[in-house]
Amino acid sequence: MTSTDEIAGERRQLINVAYRLLGSLTEAEDAVQDAYARWYGLPRSRRDEILSPGAWLTTVTSRICLDLLGSARARRERYVGAWLPEPLPDRTETGQSGSGDPADPADQIVQDESVAMAFLVVLESMTPAERVAFVLHDVFRYPFAEIADVLDRTPAACKQLAASARRRVSVPRAPDTAVGQTDVVRHVKKAWETRDIAALVGLLDPAAVMTADGGGMVDTVQRPIEGGARIARYMIAIADLVPEFELVQRSVNGVPGVVAQRAGAVMTVASFDVADGRVTRIWVVRNPEKLRPWAS
Repeated sequence: MTSTDEIAGERRQLINVAYRLLGSLTEAEDAVQDAYARWYGLPRSRRDEILSPGAWLTTVTSRICLDLLGSARARRERYVGAWLPEPLPDRTETGQSGSGDPADPADQIVQDESVAMAFLVVLESMTPAERVAFVLHDVFRYPFAEIADVLDRTPAACKQLAASARRRVSVPRAPDTAVGQTDVVRHVKKAWETRDIAALVGLLDPAAVMTADGGGMVDTVQRPIEGGARIARYMIAIADLVPEFELVQRSVNGVPGVVAQRAGAVMTVASFDVADGRVTRIWVVRNPEKLRPWAS
């Protein structure tokens, strides 16, 4: 017989799986809640027959996510502007061990390279089945025999899906060290604050790309800005338009980022990809619905 505490203890793992599958903390929480509802909706005799409740919950959560990924494609086609994953804060940076609510999903996410914005954006290019196979196998090391139950395909077919997804991931480059990334982002923040366009241009790769997500709820560019010089000019223009914004360096999905806040409220979260001492990608999330985990 499985205890209630044992079942509740699976929540952290389920949230981690669902967030990587969906790129949305809100949808991940809903998927996990749905999986738990289905578990407790089973007759007690059926629950007692399940040898591994954790595996059952993972399978059900993944199937729910698979269905959501299918419908998400249609929703995102109607989305205003670019769609980006929901950014995650590191609350230890603000002197908090968490939000105060042990059930807060943002406090459940293990932040590693598999939640970095660069990685999550690549996952968006995969088909739903590819993403499930890749995340469950390559990130969480689930065997293809178990993934086959989620996708209702053979283990061999799931292996092919994961291989196809893997080809969408760029050949890994030697990443800048954590200290190197932090230094670059700190210099970007300073140049942005001081309106030093020459310094910004020097910090941005000439082929850099900035993508912003406002969801049609706040003003932002709806198409990516390409080129370091163009991005620098845009950043300076924004700083001039909203001079009362305060820029704070914060971890975003486990890597150095910058948060813009006004009167203590987070208005913008920017995540960076850094290579060879320069910023190559900037992802800016301004959609207020995606910034709820950043509310103090």
